[in-house]
Amino acid sequence: MKLSLTLLVSALGYTAGAKSNPFAPKVSRNNKKNKMNSKLMGAAKPIRRLDGDEEQEVDLTGYSIKFEKCQLVKQYPGEEGGGNDESGSILETKRFIIFRLCPSSSSSCDYNYGEYIVDMATYLEAVLDYKQEVQEEYCGTCNECYEQEQNDDGNNNGDEEDENAWKCQNMDTSTCYNECQNIENMEDNGYVDASEFTECVQLDYEDNYGNQYFAGPMCASSGSRIKIGVFSDEECSNYESDKDIENYMKNDNGYSLKLSYHLLKQTFAENEFIASCLVVDEEAQYNNQNGNNNNNDEEEEAEVNEVCEQLYEEAGKCESSHGFEEGIVDYDNYDNQVRNEELVCDFISSLKAGHFDQTGEIVVSGGRTTLGGSSSTTGGQKFALTFFILGSVGVAGYAAMLHSQLSKGAKADLAQQGGAMA
Repeated sequence: MKLSLTLLVSALGYTAGAKSNPFAPKVSRNNKKNKMNSKLMGAAKPIRRLDGDEEQEVDLTGYSIKFEKCQLVKQYPGEEGGGNDESGSILETKRFIIFRLCPSSSSSCDYNYGEYIVDMATYLEAVLDYKQEVQEEYCGTCNECYEQEQNDDGNNNGDEEDENAWKCQNMDTSTCYNECQNIENMEDNGYVDASEFTECVQLDYEDNYGNQYFAGPMCASSGSRIKIGVFSDEECSNYESDKDIENYMKNDNGYSLKLSYHLLKQTFAENEFIASCLVVDEEAQYNNQNGNNNNNDEEEEAEVNEVCEQLYEEAGKCESSHGFEEGIVDYDNYDNQVRNEELVCDFISSLKAGHFDQTGEIVVSGGRTTLGGSSSTTGGQKFALTFFILGSVGVAGYAAMLHSQLSKGAKADLAQQGGAMA
């Protein structure tokens, strides 16, 4: 199992830059302009499947995104050079997110769902952009409603004059205003948004020996959380487990700063959906609930949430085995993923089975096998190495003794045959 798993991960890593890898990360992941262009093009691309001779759109509006697991994997790089020389390791660290598209109308996600894997950078970029937009809209509405309440003359005439007054009907300004003020004044209160470290960033710190450190995302709590860790290399591959990032963060005045996970923790929310794939017209929904639809019975076409479109386009897909009714069948951009769906499903299963620890090392029964390229070994590895060395020496000695006995026996037989002939 260990060998086949290693070969699978290595094979996936070897093809990381090729189109044949269904979940290969973008090559230009640190180029913000290219990332924005890719995002725009991805949003413009229709999500379709072929049903006989008729082309149909894949309808994701009945589904919602559910975070499942975060996992790091150390593997051999597919690029030339044979490894990350600056980090001192022959392996590189890949970061993956496993998520599901679950039926929004169901409380469980055990059938008619799709399971997907995507690199962490793509997942965090898409989900954080969505969560940031939701947060800004929420706080904008909250501030408007708060100001409206403060300026209310008690005659409630504002509701008639303000066509957007419906937004304030379900807004609790007594709690949302303080929450939004804390977010707006986060830095003044001594906090930094953890979402600023979702790419590997060099910390403004250097110790007495000239060592520099970097901050980047990693998995925690057996893959159920994403946190910001400290690393010793610019690729954020060598995790410094004894270091806390908050010990290396200071503002311009030299005062210590703390991390705020307010936004980042929404990307791995437990027991709830990350986002609905259906874009809801809240004003129309409010009017319908209160009988204010002005007899407008025309049904508008459902719109798919952009975050769902982007993640679905970018992810490796495992759908057939879960009965996903809207799954891909065949299309120019999907035919390769259809052919490799079994490989994707097997890889997702291997990550969920706990074959890797949170730093990306392969875990075997009874201990840990280190693949970091370093010279350190565990006690079990030392015992096994000693056992095999002594065993090899013993076998060699036994072979030599057996060879000697056979040679002497052959000479004695020849001597007896010679005497009989005489």
